[in-house]
This record gives sequence, structure tokens and C-alpha cells, in this order.
Amino acid sequence: MSFEIAERLGLAVWVKDLKAARTLGRVGNIHYVSKRLKYVCLYIDGKKADQLIRRIERMHFVTRVDRSLRREWTTEFPKPTPIG
Repeated sequence: MSFEIAERLGLAVWVKDLKAARTLGRVGNIHYVSKRLKYVCLYIDGKKADQLIRRIERMHFVTRVDRSLRREWTTEFPKPTPIG
């Protein structure tokens, strides 16, 4: 029995109405909701990302959808040089 971890993609979904934003839970996993700035941090399935983003953008309460840039960051840093 093998178990694979699903590839996830983080999104920042800017919304007009926070109550309506709860319906985003049907599309993915809600990680954080900012009441002051009115956005939702959401994780979706990476394999279906394009299809799900189009579906989210069509929702009446959504103003903007931003993809996470985490994968584009470099996580390997050069070895520090010794001082002195």
C-alpha cells in the first residue's frame, strides 16, 4: 500500500464579502481569513489548479486571485564564509 502526498498550491483570494468567502471551503482548504484586509489564504490541489482558479475567479464575491510564489523562491543558500 503506497501513499502519496498531493501537490498543493497556495492562493490569496481577495473578496468583497467574508461570509460568502466561506464557500471557498468547497474548493480547497482555508488556511487563514483576514477580516481587515478581506482576503483568504487557500490551499488547492496543484494538479487541478488552473481549472479551480478559473472557477474561483467566476464567483461573484471574488475581486482578485494571486498564486503563491513560494515554489519560485530559492531555498538553497550559499555556504557562509568564515569571518577572520
